[in-house]
Amino acid sequence: MKNEILSHMKDPGDLEKLYQKNKVQFKREFNGIYPELKGNHAADFWYERLNFRKDIPKKRSNTELLFVVLAALLAGVTAKLPAIFSIDDEFFYSRNVGFIIFPVLMVYFAWKNKISSLKSGFIALSTLVGLIYINALPAVPESDTLFLACTHLLLFLWILFGFTYVQEWNNNTGKRLQFLKYNGDLVVLAALICIAGGLMTAITIGLFSLIGFSIEEWYFQNIVVFGLAAVPVVGTYLTQTNPQLVGKVSPVIARIFSPLVLVMLVIYLVAMLFSGNDPYRDREFLIIFNALLIGVMALVFFSIAGTSAESKRSSEIWILFLLSIMTIIVNSIGLSAILFRISEWGMTPNRAAVLGANGLILLNLLLVTAQLFRVITKKTDMEAVGKAIALYLPVYFLWAIVVTFIFPLIFGIN
Repeated sequence: MKNEILSHMKDPGDLEKLYQKNKVQFKREFNGIYPELKGNHAADFWYERLNFRKDIPKKRSNTELLFVVLAALLAGVTAKLPAIFSIDDEFFYSRNVGFIIFPVLMVYFAWKNKISSLKSGFIALSTLVGLIYINALPAVPESDTLFLACTHLLLFLWILFGFTYVQEWNNNTGKRLQFLKYNGDLVVLAALICIAGGLMTAITIGLFSLIGFSIEEWYFQNIVVFGLAAVPVVGTYLTQTNPQLVGKVSPVIARIFSPLVLVMLVIYLVAMLFSGNDPYRDREFLIIFNALLIGVMALVFFSIAGTSAESKRSSEIWILFLLSIMTIIVNSIGLSAILFRISEWGMTPNRAAVLGANGLILLNLLLVTAQLFRVITKKTDMEAVGKAIALYLPVYFLWAIVVTFIFPLIFGIN
């Protein structure tokens, strides 16, 4: 092969065919004769190509690993507070589940990104205000306003956490999209960790039962609680130190599921016409319908965020465009249903929250769909689509503030 390489040095096409025929032998023979060819542009190019090595990942910091272990333990202890201090489980978890997860992640990224003391103070103060406020609200189990405040507090904390990840919100759409991609990667990795943890739990309980020990209650109250609380922290650490671990998995999952969800959505909407159920009079159906909307919207946004900086095939862009249109249709049905219910039965905290959320989501989807259409017509690129998502995130933050902190003042807790 050595002579063939030398004879084809001036013909890139033949040299490529020779390489593809037997890559291992080609590399060995080429490296053997390269000293004779050094200085030749074609030879130098092939040498760099054959001997390119990706950067070796930096050695993990023991300090960071210790930090993650302590953060995971802290999250676990926080999750165990009801058992430690005899606090009612429903009261604690309904209001404070976000404080088990997000504060430790905020501290992790604030430390990792070396955020200034001023920004760290703002994030800490905002989190503390949320903690005091939500736990000070009256305990009325059937209150819709309380339920809305608790659920939207999660969105409030999530975007505060995003601030520690992005560091700057002004004109930093790239980092915002990275934050969305990180969330998608974390969901994938957390699911894998939970599956592995579930298998370990089943094996452990099964093995102990074979020797006459029933450890289910103790295991779930201690090991499982600590394990679940630690999953976001451990998953985050793995995504940051091993980005290649799930960096290629999430886009593939989105690429596979986007067309499947598109087909499912079309079939579902057609089937809905013949089912006899509709979101206009069936409250439970409307709730499921809006959950479907949020799930599909999240798939669209995470898919775009994960690949906005890369070239996408025309077919993938078309699928995202059609999926966005279908999501707009679903949103419009949900929005018209809630307007119908308001006109028939008046305004309630739930209807006000759904109306506001659907309206904001619809506007966001219209902006994204318009940019996707411009990509299809070659008037812009995928970066513009990413900006349409990233620039809208502060709007959701403001809405979370309104529902969490202002709705209880308007509607009361009853």
